[in-house]
Amino acid sequence: MEQHSAEPRRITIHTPEDFAGMRKAGRLAAETLDMIAGHIRPGATTGEIDQLCHDFMIAHGAVPATLGYRGYTKSSCTSVNHVVCHGIPGERVLADGDIVNIDVTVILDGWYGDSSRMYVAGTPSTKARLLMDVTYESMMRGIAAIKPGATLGDIGHAIQIYVEKQRFSVVRDFCGHGIGRHFHEPPNVLHFGRPGEGPKLRPGMFFTVEPMVNAGRPEVKILDDGWTAVTRDRSLSAQYEHMVGVTEAGVEIFTLSPAGLHKPHLGT
Repeated sequence: MEQHSAEPRRITIHTPEDFAGMRKAGRLAAETLDMIAGHIRPGATTGEIDQLCHDFMIAHGAVPATLGYRGYTKSSCTSVNHVVCHGIPGERVLADGDIVNIDVTVILDGWYGDSSRMYVAGTPSTKARLLMDVTYESMMRGIAAIKPGATLGDIGHAIQIYVEKQRFSVVRDFCGHGIGRHFHEPPNVLHFGRPGEGPKLRPGMFFTVEPMVNAGRPEVKILDDGWTAVTRDRSLSAQYEHMVGVTEAGVEIFTLSPAGLHKPHLGT
């Protein structure tokens, strides 16, 4: 995800042929997240999870996009409990009830495939389960708003209204982003907004929808490592991310789970 900023560059409109490359990259990202589902348990470390993701991508002919990106040294992001995003894998040992977002991006044949999901080590609390369900549903409601002629504000509005009705909050500091042959490009996809505002959607736009939802207040802070974003009030945070393309008829999701694990995966 990108930090919310101004965007002077133009939005890329991709060709119908470009969809094929994105389908393959998106599927591999989804397959990576399917693979890791069976490894999220109490006692596992975030570093071990990252290594499994790394090895899976390499074995399938892809390169981890985050490895070396702006100095980042890992092949995934592992964001546990009150970590909002960009958690750095390492020696952190997962405990029973921990929730963790795993965010992966592959580069396959020059195309970027970017997706994330929530997982649970052991059994989640009632609040954590509700937070994950609401976050997933908000993402899908945002995606349902995508069609030619709609606007980016329509997506953000659909997400924000649903989340706030559940008495949770949408993080403002990070947003979705355009993607394709580059990791991050215009447009910025805000997860809040007003209907009818922002750029109009056109067939051939590729971008991510990746709401971050906090159980408490929306404010975040960045830790001294320069990457890890956490909730200021230490409330739980959850995120889901799909990569989509605008079509003539509506929207195509490139990162649906081949194993059927695209709905909230709540562990065993």
